[in-house]
Amino acid sequence: MEKDFIQLVRERLKSDLPGRLAHMEMMSYVRESAEDIRNSVSEYREGAVMMLLHPQERGWSTVLIERNSYEGVHSAQIAFPGGKRDPDDGDLMFTALRETHEEIGVHGNDIEVIGELSEVYIPPSKFVVRPFVGVLKSPPVFIPDPREVANVFSWSIDDLLHQHAIKDATVAVGGDNMKLKVKAFDARGRVVWGATAMMLAEFRLLLQK
Repeated sequence: MEKDFIQLVRERLKSDLPGRLAHMEMMSYVRESAEDIRNSVSEYREGAVMMLLHPQERGWSTVLIERNSYEGVHSAQIAFPGGKRDPDDGDLMFTALRETHEEIGVHGNDIEVIGELSEVYIPPSKFVVRPFVGVLKSPPVFIPDPREVANVFSWSIDDLLHQHAIKDATVAVGGDNMKLKVKAFDARGRVVWGATAMMLAEFRLLLQK
């Protein structure tokens, strides 16, 4: 069953990705696509994240982190491990693997990258982010970086696929604590919205088709 699930994910990631169709379901405001940003003269930064899959007693899960609170637009948000591309990174997959190791202590040698999801543009931080999908070859042992990560947890793929997984939520954004109504996933009591929710929505749609 484990191999069947990963084989299905491999096949779906090689098909035409739903991209913006899936992203729009979770957008709290209209944003330019990553492709539009890359094709324009707009300044942007590159980043990458890793959607890690691993088996548990009751099926498969993915790994999410809760970022530390800080003076920034992504303070305390739920996300995939990842970050900005460094000048010495050979490519964005290297970025995703490096950042995953730095943030949650999982070494790249323990991850098999099986594909990519569609890139997402994040206007507040001007990042074009590429999500990679990886499989942990051994049971996860997390060592979170206390400077960046407040918590690491696994979330069931079955819960992601549940028909009532997407909910309405109100979140605080910006330094002035402005409230924003969003579509979000409830991941073990934590609100997952924004770019991470857009990536999860695409993965969800891929598995449902």
